[in-house]
Amino acid sequence: MGCKSVFVTATGTDVGKTYISGLLVKKMRDFGLNCGYYKPALSGAIKQHDGSLLPGDCDYVVSTSGLNVEPVSCVSYCFEEAVSPHLAAERQGVRIDKNVIKTDFENRTHLFDYLVVEGAGGITCPFNMKEEQLLLPDIIKFLGLDIVIVADGGLGTINSVLLTVEYAKAKCLNIKGIILNNYDEYNFMHVDNKCQIERLTGVKVIAEIKKGEKDLNISEHDLLKIFG
Repeated sequence: MGCKSVFVTATGTDVGKTYISGLLVKKMRDFGLNCGYYKPALSGAIKQHDGSLLPGDCDYVVSTSGLNVEPVSCVSYCFEEAVSPHLAAERQGVRIDKNVIKTDFENRTHLFDYLVVEGAGGITCPFNMKEEQLLLPDIIKFLGLDIVIVADGGLGTINSVLLTVEYAKAKCLNIKGIILNNYDEYNFMHVDNKCQIERLTGVKVIAEIKKGEKDLNISEHDLLKIFG
């Protein structure tokens, strides 16, 4: 059996992709499954005393999930400036190459049976706007992955989820499910948001995560369904 992977994207920046990715990897490993993590490009890395960059997102997922790997090994392109990957790369004189990403991705698949791949920003995030226009959906399709969409559970999420889903469908991406972050099961608006999202998109909300939750409330059977 080859490695099965899924791509985690979101309705926007700071919605909780990294947090959810960490919980996904942790849950898989709690089930005794050999699951790893990979991120094609990261902005906003932390500069260390020795001048090296610590990819904070990768560090969080590694520490949360208990992965025995160096965080820097989980990312292909790492930039200090907290801006879109295409702009961070341009300002460093770097060209983000989808072939490098694919090679690094495939190398990770040789180490694990399952792989969670985390995007940057939202679904339209640009990686290269110079020689070759390269947006996040181009990366996802180049890797041949299905997606899970992370969204906030609160006000405004119906609009952002619908726009994200419609864009993903227009780009011929296969959506395996939606995960609602910062979800409050006792908030009538959050409950209705979930209902209307499923009704209007036809995509199932596969998990609702309370603020600060340390575990995913999802069965092994349902979790494995999202991996292609």
